[in-house]
Amino acid sequence: MSKQNIRELTILGLLTAILFLGQVFLAVLPNVEVVSLLIILYTLTCGRKVFLIIYAFVLLEGFCYGFGMWWFSYLYLWSILALAAHIFRENRSLLFWSILSGFFGLAFGALCTLPYLVVGGIGAALAYWTSGLLFDVTHCIGNFIVCLVLFRPLRHLLERLYTGCHTPL
Repeated sequence: MSKQNIRELTILGLLTAILFLGQVFLAVLPNVEVVSLLIILYTLTCGRKVFLIIYAFVLLEGFCYGFGMWWFSYLYLWSILALAAHIFRENRSLLFWSILSGFFGLAFGALCTLPYLVVGGIGAALAYWTSGLLFDVTHCIGNFIVCLVLFRPLRHLLERLYTGCHTPL
């Protein structure tokens, strides 16, 4: 294994740890999180390797919190956000990324309903989604603000860490 591969693997592990710890430390605040922002930034910085980070993160969450119904939705939720970030990767607007992050927070509960739909049918899925609408609104606002404030400085840091250069945004 070359020094470059070892360096990149180490950085991917570090980014996974930061993602997980960011989620754990902000768990005391209802639906205020940095995971959405970091998934967007990791996608813009690491490209397709973000999926290694995502699935390691989801596995860590399962080990920490248990492998409940929610866990199955995390297997695809963060990938949807990464795919969206990848599609719009050329966009340089801070407002765009903040809106995308906010929209993802708003849609989060609806996207989580798939396992409930499979197990309990449309009634269970609707009950799950509607019971969490207030949290989804909080999630939207939190994601928008967190992205608006932290996107540029974190993007700069990640670019320097991962590639050794800075992409202006």
